[in-house]
Amino acid sequence: MIQQDTLKFEIEQLLEAIDFRYGYDFRHYARASLERRIKHRVGLSGLKHVTEMIPKILHDPNYFDLFLKDMSITVTEMFRDPYVFKKIRGDVCTHLSTYPRINIWHAGCATGEEVYSMAILLKEEGLLEKTRIYATDYNDYSLAIAKKGIYGAEHMKLFTKNYIASGGKTSFSDYYVSKYNSAKIDESLKQHITFANHNLMKDQVFAEMHLIVCRNVLIYFDKELQNRVLDLFKQSLIHRCYLILGDKETLDFSCVNDEFELSSKKERIYRKKNVL
Repeated sequence: MIQQDTLKFEIEQLLEAIDFRYGYDFRHYARASLERRIKHRVGLSGLKHVTEMIPKILHDPNYFDLFLKDMSITVTEMFRDPYVFKKIRGDVCTHLSTYPRINIWHAGCATGEEVYSMAILLKEEGLLEKTRIYATDYNDYSLAIAKKGIYGAEHMKLFTKNYIASGGKTSFSDYYVSKYNSAKIDESLKQHITFANHNLMKDQVFAEMHLIVCRNVLIYFDKELQNRVLDLFKQSLIHRCYLILGDKETLDFSCVNDEFELSSKKERIYRKKNVL
């Protein structure tokens, strides 16, 4: 118990230092995941104690970048969970088509695969030309990969399978160019995407959105931070528009539960209610 209390104290000191130096507040991350990732970095750094990371974090921005990579969730793929994208093609796109301009926010976009998936879907549904997709993440390393839109050719078989299952209307190979062992996403898709650094832990609303996609991000936050982020999404969404979460995430028991209705349970698609 003493050892665990010491570890908890050391982690709190580390997180205080990070917030003070860089303005990233990880104190509301899910504790088990946070502890696991910090201990992993301690081991990789050849250190014995968490507190030994503090001077390195404070005085070496490159070391902090390594820490950010550890904390960033980058498990993703194009058309991940194809049934979700298939549902978007139907109900969500039908509603979005009624607007003269469409704003979509991919919060926690990681390395961009799902952002480009959305762009492809919108192009096939005739909506991309009037859409601006804002793809944000706090990790500049992930954003750099997303902006390039270059992925390993070994992933294309899975991406193609997902695309077909999502209701794709043409050949997936139309959307990328293969060269050597890489596949580069069609540049025309990028013209409708704005990649930007945005920290859900502290940054505010930056546009009115018709659709917000934030899948498998909230599960890494504690209840307080979840509610803070969900309130941000509520403020950002136009009435009667959509929020899409990950398959293990829900608005049940959240601070915004009464202000949304469940549109599709399996796909975790919620719709903001009208103000009375």
